Amino acid sequence: MPRASSRFAWGIAFLIGAAIAISYLDRQTLPWAIKAVQADIPISNQMKAALDSAFLLAYGAMYLGGGWLLDRIGTRKGFLVIMSVWSLACASHGFARNVWSLAASRLALGLGEGGGFPAATRAVAEWFAVRDRATAMGIINAGTAVGAVAAPPLIALVLTQVGWLGLAHWRWVFFLTGAAGLVWALAWALLYYTPREAPGGDVETEAGPVITVAMLLARRPVVAVAFAKFLTDAAWYFYLFWLPKYLFETQHFDLKQAGSIGWIPYAASGIGCLAGGGLSSLLLRRGFSVNAARKIALGVSAAMMPWVMLVPHVSGIALVIAIFSLAFFGQQSWSTLIMTLPTDMVPRRALGKFAGLVGLGGALGGIVLGQAAGWLLDNGYSYTPVLTIAASLHLAAFALICLAVPRLQFLSFPEGTHHA
Repeated sequence: MPRASSRFAWGIAFLIGAAIAISYLDRQTLPWAIKAVQADIPISNQMKAALDSAFLLAYGAMYLGGGWLLDRIGTRKGFLVIMSVWSLACASHGFARNVWSLAASRLALGLGEGGGFPAATRAVAEWFAVRDRATAMGIINAGTAVGAVAAPPLIALVLTQVGWLGLAHWRWVFFLTGAAGLVWALAWALLYYTPREAPGGDVETEAGPVITVAMLLARRPVVAVAFAKFLTDAAWYFYLFWLPKYLFETQHFDLKQAGSIGWIPYAASGIGCLAGGGLSSLLLRRGFSVNAARKIALGVSAAMMPWVMLVPHVSGIALVIAIFSLAFFGQQSWSTLIMTLPTDMVPRRALGKFAGLVGLGGALGGIVLGQAAGWLLDNGYSYTPVLTIAASLHLAAFALICLAVPRLQFLSFPEGTHHA
């Protein structure tokens, strides 16, 4: 790849990372503004779980549907549509009058955001050689941390300072974050294009037999990766959607603390994004196989997760934040690698579908554990059972990948179907 093209490629990685940052800012608006919203709209734990599930159900479906869309109309047009939809959906929360209108907005937000990572995966395959893909995906996935880190202080600022036009402060949280996404969509439309040649001399084209979802599901490694995402994203979405509420309720956080220290675990997750992808890429450069490089990094990431089960048994907010920070670091290191695996396993023309299956699995996992958390908390249980379950899921997922995918390699598919 010529030097100018290489610089542009890394610029694209950072641009997509900005989109992912906005998506995580958007999805964190409700968790961090929940107390302010509840002043106008009553929301129980089970109602909150239902709102989270509405987002995740649409998110998971569109993860797969977004993959199909991207495989049909391409990365540039597809990401533009996806970003525009989710930004308008985020802004629509500001018009909510009851829990039903909030649920509709969460559904619409999920429909838009569900296409984000499939688009990112395709862009990485279009612009980066195999040896650089984990690092590029790490930069992109670090956007999750940037958005999540920005959320507590920015939302606290809006909730305390912005009440324009006589509207409740929390409504402006959604209006302003939605506007940020529309600005990004304009930049994407002006800057992005698909390169004519495969990166790094890799031989890979869009032409070839169509690879259907059914064909992917018939392969054990594909199902194993999707189910591993089901397990680990159950834990991640619980942390993402419930940590603010946990801190408000059990650690007695206020808006000042949310803005001053609530961002720390999310910052750790950003470092994890870069560390996981960076470790895998380093091992590849030192002669390790793709199979070994990815699995070593996955194993290191999974080993950081079980410590969360200690949280209910420790005292002091500093130690609680430290343990969650370690878990967030490990989770996003893991997530970067899991989202890189499809690029190691299937041709580019199937990446959207494969990434969609992986995302759907993750969203379903988030729904299951989120619903369990809402029921347990509304029926007198503490956070301890859910934290214990969440702490064990990454080790189970790593064992599954090692057993079901003994050798990570490019999969072959039957010839003879019509061409895309």
